Formats: sequence, C-alpha cells, structure tokens
Amino acid sequence: MVREFEHKNYWALILGGSSGLGLASAKKLAKHGMNICIVHRNSRAQEQEIKIQFDEIKEEGVQFTSFNMDAINPEKRAEIILELKKSFGTNARIRTLVHSIAKGNLKPMINTNSPTLKTDDFSLTMHAMAISLFDWTKAVFDANLCADDTRIISFTSEGNTKAWENYAAVSAAKAALEAITRNIALEFAPFGIRANCIQAGVTDTASLRRIPGSDAIKKYSLARNPFKRLTQPEDIANMVYLLSKDEASWINGTIIKVDGGESLN
Repeated sequence: MVREFEHKNYWALILGGSSGLGLASAKKLAKHGMNICIVHRNSRAQEQEIKIQFDEIKEEGVQFTSFNMDAINPEKRAEIILELKKSFGTNARIRTLVHSIAKGNLKPMINTNSPTLKTDDFSLTMHAMAISLFDWTKAVFDANLCADDTRIISFTSEGNTKAWENYAAVSAAKAALEAITRNIALEFAPFGIRANCIQAGVTDTASLRRIPGSDAIKKYSLARNPFKRLTQPEDIANMVYLLSKDEASWINGTIIKVDGGESLN
C-alpha cells in the first residue's frame, strides 16, 4: 500500500472520531501514513471499546492523540488547540480536518404523546452540527496549524433537501453546514484551504439508529439503491482519503454524493 502521507508531518483532526464515519476516516488516513488526532465525547462505559479502535490506528505506525472532550465547548476547543500547538512544534500541520459531529435533536415538530421541538433544540443542533465547523476551521487557522493546502471535509445527508419525520432540526443544520462549507471554500481559498461536503448515502451507524423509524429508512434505501446495499462507513472514508490527496487540490466548494447512486431514485 502506498503511504503517501508518511514523513510529511501531516495530521488529520477528526471531530467526532470514536465511531461511524469519523472513525472509519481516521483508520483510512492512518493506513496511508497520516498522523491522527481524534476529538470525541464518550462515557466511561464506552472507554474499553474505544481503546480497541484507537489501538488499531496506532498499529499503523502513525502518531496518535485523542481528547475526550466536548468539541463544541469554546474553552475545551481552545485547550485542545493549545495542546496541539505544543505537540506539533514548528513543522507539523493539519492537512485534513473532518467534521463528523453528530449531536442533533430528533424530536418531532408536533406530537400529542411526546416532547416536541423547541427553539433551543434547533439552536443546539445548528451549533453542534453546522456552526462548529466554522469555529474549528477559524481556530485552527488562527493558531497557524493549517498546512499549505488544508482540506476541510464535512458530512451531510439527503435530509438536506428532503423532509423526514423527526429530522427537522438536523435537516436545518445540514443545510447550514453546506452553506458554511461553501463559504469556507470561497473565503479561505486565498490561504490554500479547500472545503468540501460529502453527502453520504444511508449508513447503518449509531447516529442513524437514533432516528425514529431508522429500520424503515434502511429498508427503503436498500430497495432503491442500484447496488442493493447500504453505504458503509468505509465508502465515506475512501472519499475522505481521496479528497486529502494532492490530486484533489482543484476540488473545492462542492457537495459530493457518495451513495452508490441511491439518490437517483
């Protein structure tokens, strides 16, 4: 396997990297020689399983660090940035920043039997799943931690344009995330930064399973996907890897569908 990122002092900063798309992306980039920093938020009960996953990354022979902190907390973000500046020294830089934060509210807009969405639910979801992309991009940039051609990668879904029950707050956040990604692509381009958004097909992750009616979503996706399978986290990780390569330097400000053609039907 070609390890094109090896010996380049490149790091990937994965926000929300202890499971799902973020973890798969970390593993893929590590296989190709990129050093990995994961910011995640997990309980003590999950520590053992997470350690197993993180040990797999370390076995790739790359540098690895992780922070079990709230990625959307400004004070914690500043603490992490300071630690990275200390450990990076003068040469290491962040080549790839992956935004995989899934902290959204899945309440319905209206329901007589359960709690419904409130303005605060929208605000929390928008901040965690959209605005935090800008917060982290600006923090990394201001700290002079960006490589000459840093790649900013965020994850969206088909719920960006389609109405799904219980998905209103997340749908709004995804639309905002795409807008923020586009503007990062435009306004940070003079500094060598590229930003793109991956629209993943329906993927059987913990985040999906939290959506009410997720089994029906999976069944519907299997029926309409040309390849009759769900998207796998590794499918998305492959695109993260491709967007991190030198050859992807002219891809900027776009939404890339990685769903096997699922959204065609």
